[in-house]
Amino acid sequence: MDILYLLIPLSSVLVLGILGVFAWALHGGQFDDLEQHGEQILDIDADALDRHQGPQALRIEKSVRRP
Repeated sequence: MDILYLLIPLSSVLVLGILGVFAWALHGGQFDDLEQHGEQILDIDADALDRHQGPQALRIEKSVRRP
């Protein structure tokens, strides 16, 4: 029974800490635009990637590219 005197305040502090981090993320704009980064992958120019990856990546991408 004595352990409850320790566990209840610790759990309350933990919950308040989690809520504080969540509020900080909301205030910082972490959840403003959830789709932007997912669509950013699709918008990357394939030619810009090919220059840095070499001829092997170019052949792989052409074989995977759909008509």
